Amino acid sequence: MKVVAAMSGGVDSAVAAARAVEAGHDVTGIHLALSRNPASYRSGARGCCTIEDSNDARRAADVIGIPFYVWDLSDRFHEDVVEDFMDEYAAGRTPNPCLRCNEKIKFAAVLDRALGLGFDAVATGHYAQLRTGADGLIEMHRAVDHAKDQSYVLGVLDQEQLRHSSFPLGDSTKPAVRQEAAARGLLVADKPDSHDICFVADGDNAGWLAEKLGDRAPNRGGDIVDSGSGEVLGQHAGTYAFTIGQRRGLRIGRPAPDGKPRFVLDIEPVSGTVTVGPRSELAVDRVTGVRPRWCGTVPTRLSGAGVTVQLRAHGDEHRAVVEIVGDEVRIELLDPAYGIAPGQAAVIYDGTRVVGSATISATSRAAAPA
Repeated sequence: MKVVAAMSGGVDSAVAAARAVEAGHDVTGIHLALSRNPASYRSGARGCCTIEDSNDARRAADVIGIPFYVWDLSDRFHEDVVEDFMDEYAAGRTPNPCLRCNEKIKFAAVLDRALGLGFDAVATGHYAQLRTGADGLIEMHRAVDHAKDQSYVLGVLDQEQLRHSSFPLGDSTKPAVRQEAAARGLLVADKPDSHDICFVADGDNAGWLAEKLGDRAPNRGGDIVDSGSGEVLGQHAGTYAFTIGQRRGLRIGRPAPDGKPRFVLDIEPVSGTVTVGPRSELAVDRVTGVRPRWCGTVPTRLSGAGVTVQLRAHGDEHRAVVEIVGDEVRIELLDPAYGIAPGQAAVIYDGTRVVGSATISATSRAAAPA
């Protein structure tokens, strides 16, 4: 089988490429150039978009003994991921750019190009497992290493994309992968994992958004308001600096009457109002999702002991009942969740199997405990 190995310059993708070769596939390594100006994205070994990362990927391909190319997808990445990130924050939502990158870039643009060039599959260093179900469909399951499981950010993949995907690390743990990399002579064996958002160079999302959004933001500033009294507690420079559930950086200046911390409860970008209040008011037990993406057969209703929903990357699983009505996904949480923001993804599981995902458009709050 002819396989494109997407090599980010990190240890996971390098070992995935090596395993694909070891499995007998005809492998070509590729690195994605995602920045129009690499110096403006990550520097050092923190991301996946730098010249340094490209060089690390090339060296790994040389050690493995496979051809290596750089594919420039910077324009597509800017339009589908960076612009989407800015638009979502300007609208008061909290997007997940890694999930959007997987959907639009790594398993759409890359896969389309690979198939067009005669390749059969794309292999990546994601931690997830693929299995063939009794019905012949390809199922995606959580990785063996639940601490590294990345099925949440892969929940946007459909059946056609899964049929042409390979995740060689799904049955491994991260320490084992690092040991294997060292044994193979890969210099990235001890390279730190990437964190934060690759195109925000210093990790300061709010500062980056303030610079990039400019006049695009519907409201450049507004009031921070107490949910109970309606009192104006302070002002802010832009709603894009906040997300539902945020506790730090509110700069209110004085404690709540009960002495407990306040959290962001609501963001209204048109008026610029940010509402804050106690943690109890963050509780939700109803979630509505739109733009669903199904990994296999489209369900109508999911319930039972194994049905869970994950509402943020590395977040908890929540027992749930899920109903699909047209293009709307209605989720009842059997245990309340806290700090769930519109724009995030709700990824639906049946046991370890990923059923699909939807973008959260609305939530409703559970009754606060007496």
